[in-house]
Amino acid sequence: MKIKENWSLPDLKEAGRRTRSAIERVDQYLIPAHAMHLGEGKTYHISTYGCQANERDSETMAGILETIGFKPSEDLEHVDVILINTCAIRQNAEEKVLGEIGNFKRLYKENKDLIIGVCGCMAQENSFVKLLLEKYPQVRLLFGTHNIQDLPQLLYEAMNEHTKVVKIYSKEGEVYENLPVKRFGQHKAWVNIMYGCDKFCTYCIVPYTRGKQRSRTMEQILKEVQELKNEGYKEITLLGQNVNAYGKDMENGVDFANLLEEVAKIGIPRIRFMTSHPWDFTDQMIDVIAQYENIMPFIHLPMQSGDDEILKRMGRRYTSESYYELYQKLKAKVPNAAISTDIIVGFPNESDEAFQNTLDLVEKCKFDNAFTFVYSPRPGTPAAKMEDTIDAETKKQRLYTLNEKWGQYARQINTSYEGKVVRVLVDGMSKRNENVYSGYSETNKLVNFTGENIHPGDFVDVLIEEAKTFSLDGKAI
Repeated sequence: MKIKENWSLPDLKEAGRRTRSAIERVDQYLIPAHAMHLGEGKTYHISTYGCQANERDSETMAGILETIGFKPSEDLEHVDVILINTCAIRQNAEEKVLGEIGNFKRLYKENKDLIIGVCGCMAQENSFVKLLLEKYPQVRLLFGTHNIQDLPQLLYEAMNEHTKVVKIYSKEGEVYENLPVKRFGQHKAWVNIMYGCDKFCTYCIVPYTRGKQRSRTMEQILKEVQELKNEGYKEITLLGQNVNAYGKDMENGVDFANLLEEVAKIGIPRIRFMTSHPWDFTDQMIDVIAQYENIMPFIHLPMQSGDDEILKRMGRRYTSESYYELYQKLKAKVPNAAISTDIIVGFPNESDEAFQNTLDLVEKCKFDNAFTFVYSPRPGTPAAKMEDTIDAETKKQRLYTLNEKWGQYARQINTSYEGKVVRVLVDGMSKRNENVYSGYSETNKLVNFTGENIHPGDFVDVLIEEAKTFSLDGKAI
């Protein structure tokens, strides 16, 4: 692979550096004059993988593209720009992305002016970028999580100079405000409150791909929430790799409990947040959640493991006992609290006893929902270097056993909703049945229901008639 002088390639070691340097905050967004009308008469398509942060990044990219004249299109046969916004959390995500890029090779052969760009978290990984540069010539643009704001200039270079553009920065990062945005939802919106992460869990690539933990100012966040309320949005989700750590990088004494309360006072009907790290979950946060009715009683609280030794090797900074104590506090103080979690099985050298400890904690917590995974080593993380003697079949069986366990409790919890009325924010028609409406309850339960003259964004009271493991069925009343 020949590295060109004007390329900037990722460096995970550099990406993991943390300094005490002040965070740069850029409040004004300017598009270069020569790129202002770059997209006139042209179309774009964005394919998004991964978490809500990636989804929000794609909204920003769509906003930038439409500001310079591009129009969205699902017609991939005739589109001018394709951007693939990637996720680096697990190996199977990389395989899906590479499969999609491979499918686009034919389009590039038929149209040499087509710009296929890859961005997001995977683009921050050196090995992935090297693979794309060596084996996927159809990719003409590569950029990372730190320079979305430069998209007009990057596209200008790729389109007008007919060159391959690779600009990926491994750094702590800045905070950019007032970037254009094209909201994908009509009544629900994502609101970034912070970027990056400094926890450095041993299995996680995010601190390297997303940079230093850096919070937006409360003033800017509240301004965005107020604008969303004025525009008629019914629900917002406050986003961060670890929202509970909000404000720790600032010196004004503001924390997530303060922010959450001020957001609630604006009066938007529904407020959610994710993701929370148990280590930073304070009693003040719990009190605020319990106090305000528009803060939804649903908390996603990643457990990852129920074994103290595994948690220690994961770098999670809490014990199974302290996690359970937090769980009990939430259940005791927040009326009707629903709690979901993340769990990893097959972490390097996870013993039978360690796995049993995870099952035991699941039995005690009885989660409403769980996202479970077999451990996926990410190159460059400490856990990827750990010796592992557990075979793949054992890990697969453990995942099956775990899913049976938590699924049993989730079904029991959902069954308790039968005969009750829940308040649902309607998303639209069900993806599986065009005669049935679909939406989510305050406790984040997927509800499919029948009714008449109902529209997306409506709040509807639904009588639950039947419970399933992953959803509730009912009728509007």
